[in-house]
Amino acid sequence: MTVANQNLLVIWHSRTGASEAMAKAAFTGAGARAHLLRADVVTAEHLLDAGGYLFVCPENLASMSGLMKEMFDRNYYPVLGKIEGRAFGTIIAAGSDGEGAQRQIDRIAKGWRLKRVVEPMIVNFDAQAPEAILAAKTPSEECLKQCREMGEALSEGMSLGVF
Repeated sequence: MTVANQNLLVIWHSRTGASEAMAKAAFTGAGARAHLLRADVVTAEHLLDAGGYLFVCPENLASMSGLMKEMFDRNYYPVLGKIEGRAFGTIIAAGSDGEGAQRQIDRIAKGWRLKRVVEPMIVNFDAQAPEAILAAKTPSEECLKQCREMGEALSEGMSLGVF
């Protein structure tokens, strides 16, 4: 299948700053072949124009954030059958295990027939009390380095035709 281009689309949503920082780090690592968009502005045209995707969001109440879910709801059917085989990856900011959000995104990606090309990245901020959950969060430098590396790997792999 030929895609419109080999650009990586980094789609993010954040409430506390963690997912935003990780998305921006991945975008930086991906370089000139990447686009960074907040989930609420992503359209079907953006998805169709990209060669692959990196979905970055927090886990809220054991599921992906509402704004990320709304992006999928809004765009699911307009691109269904038109983006099959494209690469994707995920970065989840979690207060505990992050598996609920990861499972939801994986199920949607399966429906779109996307191809996971990097291991899921779940960053556990261990926020359990309301104050900790709502507090601003800053990922560690090591975490941001891993995000940059994931963006670079996705972008480079796409440009080389590896995936």
